[in-house]
Amino acid sequence: MTDEHHFLLVCDDVPREVLLTDPGPQVLEVAQVVRRLTGLSLWRSRALATRIPAVVLGSAPREDAEAAVAALRDAGGRAEVRERPERDRLEI
Repeated sequence: MTDEHHFLLVCDDVPREVLLTDPGPQVLEVAQVVRRLTGLSLWRSRALATRIPAVVLGSAPREDAEAAVAALRDAGGRAEVRERPERDRLEI
C-alpha cells in the first residue's frame, strides 16, 4: 500500500487594481468616469485623475476592472488592469 497524497489548489479570483496612467486631453470627462466608479466628489475625482499614475479601484473582480478600464478609455484616458495579490494570503 502506497501513501500518495494529492492536493488540489483552488485559487480565488485575484483582486485587480484599475490604474489610470494618463487622463488624456479630456480630463473633465475622465474625472466624471472616475466619479461614477468611486463615488467621490467631482473635485476629488478631478484631483485623482490629474495625479497619475492613480489607482482608481483598489480591489475589484476581473469583470468590474475590465469594465472600468473600458469606460476610462472611452472617455479619452489611458488605463490598465493590474493583478494585486492579497498580502494576507499564505504562500506555499
